Amino acid sequence: MIDQPLPPSPMPILTVIELKAGTEPLLQRFFEENPLYFLSVNGQPAGPTEAHEEIHDPLPAGWAHTRKLVIGYIASDGSLAAMANIVSDMLAPTVWHISTFIVATARHGSGDAATICQSLEVWASKRGAQWLRLGVVRGHPRAEHFWERQGFTEARVRYGVQMGVQTNALRVMFKPLAGGTLEQYTALVARDRPDAA
Repeated sequence: MIDQPLPPSPMPILTVIELKAGTEPLLQRFFEENPLYFLSVNGQPAGPTEAHEEIHDPLPAGWAHTRKLVIGYIASDGSLAAMANIVSDMLAPTVWHISTFIVATARHGSGDAATICQSLEVWASKRGAQWLRLGVVRGHPRAEHFWERQGFTEARVRYGVQMGVQTNALRVMFKPLAGGTLEQYTALVARDRPDAA
């Protein structure tokens, strides 16, 4: 497997690192200090092993992928400003999945989230991604609107998805990075067809 370098920093005030074994305390502190994501998605704050699971948990059995990479954006004070969990070639070659994307609550409304997201798109595209994919909880309007503004389109909705103590409707969204239609995307990822079981 060819190693994929980390994305460049999208702004001078942030340093990009890989969050891996040994960085769990840093990520756990970030999760605990920024509970909005977990309250919205899981219906409860981050659990005490959340960071370990984010870094180390494997994908579901049988899900093809090239690499799972957890990326941290470090502020000048040494704290995390944002994190992203990216899986390359997930379910199909050229389809990259944004598993988790969290920006510190204090930075909401600053434009940082969009800047980081755009940087990730450019980086992924240069490494062969032609499609980005993610899931966003329906009824979480801030997140839904953010991803729509980034150019993501709904492919389907999955109902009855258990996340923490909540049962969610999950909007599966995609974005072509090299042009393409929903039909072309779902030809690659059949589970995302609107009529898929």
